[in-house]
Amino acid sequence: MSSQPHAPAHESAHNTHHGHSHGHEAAHGTFGSYVTGFILSVILTAIPFWLVMGNVLDSKALTATIIMALAVVQIVVHMIYFLHMNSKSEGGWTMLALIFTIIIVVIALSGSLWVMHHLNTNMMPMNPEMMKNMP
Repeated sequence: MSSQPHAPAHESAHNTHHGHSHGHEAAHGTFGSYVTGFILSVILTAIPFWLVMGNVLDSKALTATIIMALAVVQIVVHMIYFLHMNSKSEGGWTMLALIFTIIIVVIALSGSLWVMHHLNTNMMPMNPEMMKNMP
């Protein structure tokens, strides 16, 4: 016989029944946190819509910058309220995933803007007469 103490029968049966165990630090959302996340998401969607449809700002560059900033904030809201990412869950790996996601989003947004700017700059200018002759 082994000299190590055995786990209680109900504990081992519980772990084998479910096939996995949840860590105590895993974050689970409450109804209130889901409602908060939903309300923040609606607000973060409505503000850019209002900025564009209401033609609130004169500068298109400022409008685009504000929309991109709100998009990044909305991604963070989704990761916190719906994916339950915080510094405590899963030993901090979810925080690393959040940082990685923010870096990828910044690279994708800045790269897209860079490409669109250069496409717009390097396009051949067309006058209305040229547009009439197009198929």
